[in-house]
Amino acid sequence: MEAKIVLLPGDGIGPEVVNAACQALETLAGVFGHRFHFEEHLIGGCALDQQGDPLPPASLQACRRADAVLLGAVGGPRWADPQAELRPEQGLLALRKGLGLFANLRPVRPFPQLLQASPLRPERLQGVDLLIVRELTGGIYFGQPRGRDQSGDEEQAFDTMRYSESEVRRVARLAFSLARSRRHKVTSVDKANVLETSRLWRQVVETVAAEFPQVALEHQLVDSAAMRLILEPASMDVLLTANLFGDILSDEAAVLTGSIGMLPSASLGEDGPGLYEPIHGSAPDIAGQGLANPCGAILSAAMLLRHSLGLAAEADALEAAVAAAVAAGARTRDLGGTLSTSAMTSAICKRIQPG
Repeated sequence: MEAKIVLLPGDGIGPEVVNAACQALETLAGVFGHRFHFEEHLIGGCALDQQGDPLPPASLQACRRADAVLLGAVGGPRWADPQAELRPEQGLLALRKGLGLFANLRPVRPFPQLLQASPLRPERLQGVDLLIVRELTGGIYFGQPRGRDQSGDEEQAFDTMRYSESEVRRVARLAFSLARSRRHKVTSVDKANVLETSRLWRQVVETVAAEFPQVALEHQLVDSAAMRLILEPASMDVLLTANLFGDILSDEAAVLTGSIGMLPSASLGEDGPGLYEPIHGSAPDIAGQGLANPCGAILSAAMLLRHSLGLAAEADALEAAVAAAVAAGARTRDLGGTLSTSAMTSAICKRIQPG
């Protein structure tokens, strides 16, 4: 098949890991007889520097025309002024909104050979295979009104956490649908003992659960869910969360894999292209040094193959290549090894083969 993939390398180590993912996709295309066409565009801090906009219109238009979008990372200390009117992260939020990407999928499955890399005891990690489904375009990140005002001689800031029934319903249905092909269990995370939005969330999730009688539903308050992720992560299957809670919990879950550099993600909408990116940040302290772990980006490319291009066998092959490289001892510095980004990428690419 032929497919058009837009690349948004972004800032920091973003260009390095996106290049690694492209190498993996090109190698895989040669093995399986596909043709992938890549088109690069700006996002984030580099877009601010060059065009004064963290998501230039040309970038969004190109993404809308693509079959899938592969992103690196955005942001860094150069653009970290809290008083700045525009920040790199606004480009990412605008992209999610502009493409209608309402759900973020973050699989967490530790590699057996990397259990010692996690600060958790290995026995806590046995059998961990969970999927975080995070609502992506609602909640406090997008709610209005937001801003600052003055109360007497003191400045105040405020944000609004807002959800509609339809926003909760569509992401819940996706979570339950995914659970049907896994271990048939959804853990819905909220703060229903305090927040009105969470009480609506719980109400709608229970309604959706009735449509999926083969999937078990449990509710978990977000603070206890954070503790449970560390104490008994293997007891969870699909975690369904609101935007803010999912942002925090998914980064906590990275501890289970030993390095945040190992985790991929997919952001999906009802139609149109999906957005795929490793969950790590721009890591400006190691940018340009060949120290970045490319596994998260390459595994994100595997999710791209599966969810946007319908190439399940190819996705399996790419994931198997990463697993084989890790099993053979390939390690970047964050995993206690010495391989550079390019050497790790090569170790993976040479193991890509038909299933």
